[in-house]
Amino acid sequence: MKKYTLLVWLLAGLGFNVLANTNDFLILTPKPPREPRINGPQVYGARPGNPFLFRIPCTGERPIIFFAEHLPKGLVLNAANGIITGTTPAKGEYSVILKARNAAGQVERRFKIVAGQTLVLTPPMGWNPWYVYFNRISDRRILAAADEMVASGMADVGYQYVNIDDCWMNAPGLSEYQTDPKRVGPLRDANGNILPNAYFPDMKALTDYIHAKGLKAGIYTSPGPLTCSGFGGTYGHEAQDAAQFAVWGFDFLKYDWCSYGNVVRDDKSLTAMQKPFRVMGDLLQQQKRDIVFNLCQYGLGDVWEWGAEVGGNCWRTAGDLGFNLDQIFPVALENAQHGAWSKPGAWNDPDYIQIGWIGRQRNGHFELPRPCPLPPDEQYSFMSLWCLMAAPLFFSGDMEHLDPFTLNVLCNPEVIAVDQDPLGKSARVVKLAGDAFAMVKDLEDGSKAVGLFNPAENPATVTVSWAELGLTGRYAVRDLWRQQDLGKLQKTLSASLHAHGVLLVRVSK
Repeated sequence: MKKYTLLVWLLAGLGFNVLANTNDFLILTPKPPREPRINGPQVYGARPGNPFLFRIPCTGERPIIFFAEHLPKGLVLNAANGIITGTTPAKGEYSVILKARNAAGQVERRFKIVAGQTLVLTPPMGWNPWYVYFNRISDRRILAAADEMVASGMADVGYQYVNIDDCWMNAPGLSEYQTDPKRVGPLRDANGNILPNAYFPDMKALTDYIHAKGLKAGIYTSPGPLTCSGFGGTYGHEAQDAAQFAVWGFDFLKYDWCSYGNVVRDDKSLTAMQKPFRVMGDLLQQQKRDIVFNLCQYGLGDVWEWGAEVGGNCWRTAGDLGFNLDQIFPVALENAQHGAWSKPGAWNDPDYIQIGWIGRQRNGHFELPRPCPLPPDEQYSFMSLWCLMAAPLFFSGDMEHLDPFTLNVLCNPEVIAVDQDPLGKSARVVKLAGDAFAMVKDLEDGSKAVGLFNPAENPATVTVSWAELGLTGRYAVRDLWRQQDLGKLQKTLSASLHAHGVLLVRVSK
C-alpha cells in the first residue's frame, strides 16, 4: 500500500477523523436533478404464486407520486412510496410502464416482470455487514442499516437487500474469536429449530420492518456443523432451516462452505463439492418465498461452471477479498476470466465493495471501523470494475458513517446502469501498454461500456483503439462518472489517468 494509505490507517487508529477522500473536487457524480428519474433494473424475475415485493428506485425532489400501467392482476402499487406488493402472477412476461411525477416534472420507464423460476435477472444490490461489524452484529444495526439505505438515497438507485452475515445464531462456547457470553447458548431448541442469539430477539419482526420499507432481508449460514466464526451451522437440519428462513421472511441466503470441508474430508470429487449446495438449492425452490441463493465456497471446483445447475444465483469465484484491498485489480482480472458464465440469474461474485468506513482484522482480532485506506481514484476503479463485470453490488461499509464521497461512488445511476444492464454480459479484458488494460462490456441497446484502467503506481496516459474494442466508425462517448458527453470519436479512446485511476464511458452509435 502507498504511504497515503498507511497514513490514513495510522491517523484513524489514533482517533483522528481522517476523511481525506471527501474533498468536494474529488466528487465526480453530479447531484440528482429535481426532476424524477427511475433507476434500477428494467427486468425483474419472480416465482409465480410467491409474495412479490419491489420498491421503484427513483431519484428526484420529494414528494414523488408513482403510477404503473398494465400492472398484472394480483400486484398493487402504493402511489406514495412506490412500493409494489402482492402475489406474483402466472408464468409469463408482463410489460409494465412505471411513472413518477413531482413538482419539477415527470418520467416514465418500461419495466418487465418475468414470472418464472429465475430470480435476480440483473445482479443483486444491497448491503452486508461483515467487513464492518464481524462478530459484533445485532438486529439494532441491521434495522439502522435499513433506515439509512432509504435516508441516504441508496434505495433510490437500486440497492435493496439488507443482509445479515455470520454470528447471528448461538455459538457452543467462548473462544479466541468469540468472547461475548450473550452469543453463547444452545444451538437448537428441543424441536431442532436453530436459535438466534440474544442480539436477535425477533427475526420475523426484523424482516417485517425491512419489508415495510420496500427492501429485502438476507441471512447467512453454513452447510457444515459450524459457521466460519464457530456459530451453529445447518448440517443435518437443511430442510428445517430452509423452511425456518422462509417463515421468518428472508429473501436471500448466503451459504458459506466453512466447516463443511471437515464433513467431506478427503473426498475432493465434484459430486461431494456440489452436494450441500444442490441440497439447499432444491429446498429453497420448494419454499413459498423467493430466496436468492448465494454460494460462498471461494471458487472451488470451478463453481462458475455449475453454480446455476445446483440452484445458485451468484457465487464467489475466489477467496475473500478480505483486507487485501491492494489486490482489487488482480481479483477483478481473475474474476473477468469467467465472464462467459455470467448471465441473467447467474452471476460471478468477486466479493463486496469495501469503501467508506470499514473494519479490519489484525492479530486474529476484529477492529472497529475506520476510513477506507484506498485513495479516491482507486475507489472509482473499484466500483467501475464491479459494474463492468456484472458483479453483485453489495456494499460492506458502515451505513451509519456514510459520507458524501462514498455515496457519490456508490450511487451514480449511470454507472450502476452498466451493472444492471438486462443483457447480463460481463466485460472482456483488453491488455494495453504497460500494466494498463481496458474492459469492454456489450449492452442491450447495442452500445458498449468501456473502462480504461491504470493499475500502476504512477500517472499514465492510457489509449485503446476502436479495433481493440471491436468498433468501427464514429461513436458518441459519454463519461459516466461525470455524466458528461465527450463528443464523437472515430479511432481511439485515450485518457490521462492518476495512479490506480479509471475512465468509464458509454460508447454509442
